[in-house]
Amino acid sequence: MSPEPSALYLAHFGLARLPFGLTPDRALRVDVPTHRRAMAVVRHALEAGSGFVKLTGEVGTGKTLLCRRVLNELGPDFVTAYVLDPMLSPLALRRALSQELGLGPATGLAPHELWGLLRDGLATIHAEGRRAVLVIDEAQTLPDESLESLRLLTNLETREAKLLQVLLVGQPELDDRLDRPALRQLAQRIVFSHTLEPMARDEVDAYVHLRLRQAGRPLGRLFSHRAIAAMYGASRGVPRLVNLLGHKALLAGYGRGDAAITGHHVRRAIADSRQALRWARTSRRTRRWGRLPSRLAPDPGLVP
Repeated sequence: MSPEPSALYLAHFGLARLPFGLTPDRALRVDVPTHRRAMAVVRHALEAGSGFVKLTGEVGTGKTLLCRRVLNELGPDFVTAYVLDPMLSPLALRRALSQELGLGPATGLAPHELWGLLRDGLATIHAEGRRAVLVIDEAQTLPDESLESLRLLTNLETREAKLLQVLLVGQPELDDRLDRPALRQLAQRIVFSHTLEPMARDEVDAYVHLRLRQAGRPLGRLFSHRAIAAMYGASRGVPRLVNLLGHKALLAGYGRGDAAITGHHVRRAIADSRQALRWARTSRRTRRWGRLPSRLAPDPGLVP
């Protein structure tokens, strides 16, 4: 069986590993300015003891990766819980929180018993000089009843501090939901809010070549300036789409036996990614970040 084309292009371009995978790779993490700004806001908000913190961003901007960074970097003074699937009822959400914080078995407890377990457990964490933080990813899908349950949980407090802090991470639809009158009490409690923006053009250039160096590529420009301009215009600076186009452009370059990636290779990648890029063209948050190249070649197949 012959090797996969993506494995073959590694040797062709002097790479030790795939530089543009769609799955987050901590070994290839690039600390782009948009993520640094978001991390600074979130860290400050949590260290200040804010009850609710909100982080929103379009699909593919790196929210989940940033969530993991928050959990990894908060340090021993914080006890964290991470809920990746927020489609939970209020009772199920409280059970998940109890389990994530290690407060004890919550299965089979009546609602008032579970409330008491959480109250006492959070009070113990506070008495130990630590802070409890709940991070909810994809928070735009939380049922209204569960959002209200979170608000009630943040009512647990001492004279000095909240016993539970909540970081809501979600797509822009989360902002729309919080604008509704039914959720105004929760919206008023969000002290810090930040939007994770796509990368600017120069940030895309730095991102692409830093990932290449981390993947083993020697110093030097592999992607031409026109290639970067085409990637930026088509992706609007969304990291996931930059990765998609970078991977396909490398495949196209390998297929032709070329030593560098030009605008031609990126245009072939764009033509092969119309479905994914259609979302970028219509996204309300990314329209102003670039213009899709108007002359797209027909899909020739990326690998001969």
